[in-house]
Amino acid sequence: MASIINLRQARKSKARVEKEQRAESNRAKFGRTKAEKAKQNSESDKLNRHLDGHKLTTAPADSDGS
Repeated sequence: MASIINLRQARKSKARVEKEQRAESNRAKFGRTKAEKAKQNSESDKLNRHLDGHKLTTAPADSDGS
């Protein structure tokens, strides 16, 4: 004889499993730790400072056009 299944509980259980799978994929896709974000920000700041230090400066152009 087959066991009796409460359809409401089965539906909610299935929804929980799907939600957890979606959350797991989002964590892999978007999740970064605070340390990883800070490291990336500091590296980009360092690169920008390095590039700004190597820019050539030019004298401002005259406003009369000559």
